[in-house]
Amino acid sequence: LCLSLLQTGRIDKSYPTVCGHTGPVLDIDWCPHNDQVIASGSEDCTVMVWQIPENGLTLSLTEPVVVLEGHSKRVGIVAWHPTARNVLLSAGCDNAIIIWNVGTGEALINLDDMHVDMIYNVSWNRNGSLICTSSKDKKVRVIDPRKQEIVAEKEKTHEGARPMRAIFLADGNIFTTGFSRMSERQLALWNPKNMEEPIALHEMDTSNGVLLPFYDPDTNIIYLCGKGDSSIRYFEITDESPYVHYLNTFSSKEPQRGMGFMPKRGLDVNKCEIARFFKLHERKCEPIIMTVPRKSDLFQDDLYPDTAGPEAALEAEEWFEGKNADPLLISLKHGYIPGKNRDLKVVKKNILDNKPAANKKSDLINAPKKAADASNTQNEAKLDEILKELKCIKDTITNQDERISKLEQQMAKIAD
Repeated sequence: LCLSLLQTGRIDKSYPTVCGHTGPVLDIDWCPHNDQVIASGSEDCTVMVWQIPENGLTLSLTEPVVVLEGHSKRVGIVAWHPTARNVLLSAGCDNAIIIWNVGTGEALINLDDMHVDMIYNVSWNRNGSLICTSSKDKKVRVIDPRKQEIVAEKEKTHEGARPMRAIFLADGNIFTTGFSRMSERQLALWNPKNMEEPIALHEMDTSNGVLLPFYDPDTNIIYLCGKGDSSIRYFEITDESPYVHYLNTFSSKEPQRGMGFMPKRGLDVNKCEIARFFKLHERKCEPIIMTVPRKSDLFQDDLYPDTAGPEAALEAEEWFEGKNADPLLISLKHGYIPGKNRDLKVVKKNILDNKPAANKKSDLINAPKKAADASNTQNEAKLDEILKELKCIKDTITNQDERISKLEQQMAKIAD
């Protein structure tokens, strides 16, 4: 379902949905550079990218903008690149990570030999030059996807057998959640340049829900939501010991099935709102708003430093060629006014046509003509095929009619 934030209350059963996958959807991710575009990974082994109409859905959406096929097992993770337009990462139960150029529908990087076991989560760093992953083999790996090499890894990041999570922080350190050997929940902070010992390691409690970290790079606050818990704990990451400072806990009555996190530019700066969660219950989705109580009506610079805006710093091709760029920042002083989103265009390259690029002017003039000729030839071939099939079916029907009339004559004779 894709709903407007203003649309509250019970949703009608016939409400339009986005329904193109043939298996359950396991993960979704809104595009950071286009508020209308969403990627989804599914048990049907595909990743689909959807463009939601500007004013929401009036009819169910069954046609994605592009289908990305390359995984051999279900796709459990999708994550857009933080600074490059149209770059999407997906990870599946085939233990492979694929990085796609959504603008052409191609898989440009395939990391299929780095994980020997199930990948629990993948996180991009601030400028999208590295990714970190946590896996069932208890390892956290830091990977340079373009060089296709592991830059750093840590075995037994957390000793326990239950799932872990690992995310990059703005300063390049890695924050992990997991379990101790005694099944106590832990959180830890690591420096990828030296993964021998953690910068900080804290024991939490003995609950068995996996701690899902949500990170705000502007304020350096990490929110931990345990699956099945009814609370959200939050911590500030600093440069001084103990590095991970406990701030507070938000508690409610009902447990959470899952959590979504609003980007900073979607918050209400006039109410000093610093985080908004969307808590998934069994039958509803509830917003949880975190605010800092301030008496002043003035804009609070310390709560809202410049944050990542919707404009991409790089194009997909530039990133694949090796360029890096930090997010382009915007001020929230007067609130965020969404601009016009450009439509997601997918230009599929013809795999059969691997000739060198046309440079000559005459080639460029003839190119549309050639394309049109090729298209006409294809259409004629298709038409011939359909006509042959039609003739074949008609012949079969004629033969069957003759056979039916013969059988009817035989029956009439027997009846007489």
